[in-house]
Amino acid sequence: MTITRRASLALAAALLAGAAIATPAQAAPAATWERSLGLANATNFRDVGGYATADGRTVRTGVVFRSNKLANLTAAEWQAVVAHGITRDVDLRNAVERSDEPDHAPAGVAYQVADVASLSHGIRFHDNAALTLAAAIAAGLLSGSSDLGQSIGYPFMVNFVGADYAFRDTLRAVATNTSGGVVYHCSAGKDRTGWATAVLLTLLGVPMATVEADFLLSNTYLGRSDAVQVAWLRAAFAEMNHIYGGFNAYLHSGLMLTDADIAAIKARLLV
Repeated sequence: MTITRRASLALAAALLAGAAIATPAQAAPAATWERSLGLANATNFRDVGGYATADGRTVRTGVVFRSNKLANLTAAEWQAVVAHGITRDVDLRNAVERSDEPDHAPAGVAYQVADVASLSHGIRFHDNAALTLAAAIAAGLLSGSSDLGQSIGYPFMVNFVGADYAFRDTLRAVATNTSGGVVYHCSAGKDRTGWATAVLLTLLGVPMATVEADFLLSNTYLGRSDAVQVAWLRAAFAEMNHIYGGFNAYLHSGLMLTDADIAAIKARLLV
């Protein structure tokens, strides 16, 4: 979730009402090359492709993009988005964010909501929410997290049932939007968007060091050295392993993706 401290604490309160995680040295960011669209009003808008997989293939470029909020894009910037062949805009933000700063996607770009914090599936969790909260706080304090709210938020993107539907719908959009490219985004394009990208790249077989490097590029594109910390991403993966025992089980049992869904995503993106 673009998880502000207020939002994280509000979620934590809801959880309580209804193991520290190791943090090795951060991976070095990947080269920034031409993956950025260079949009002044969405500086974290960038191509997810171009990465090598462990089996020697490459993630296709020009198909999937990740971004921060699109509400401030000018007409010329939207024209640049459309020129890159993007025909679907998947919004991971919550209802308040969408209402306050709507996307205004132009004709030819289908708009889709995939709200990571949606309560439409209830306030339900895969594992004890209080224990997840306590472990996240302990891990954040142990790692010297620059934002304890983020340390809390990342594990809950895996534990919260509502988030499963949002990330599933995002990945299915990648597979089924054969008319053009897809951009998915949240507010800063680093947390909800960061986890969605980490899951997608891992599904495609991109090595974890590269997945982490892509995640850390938000620091470069947002111009903040502390926009994200690799410990947050590792906390989400640790929660995934704790609940599901592995990535494949998370895809099938958590995100409810079928073998056909996964094959379609790979067919769409791997060359």
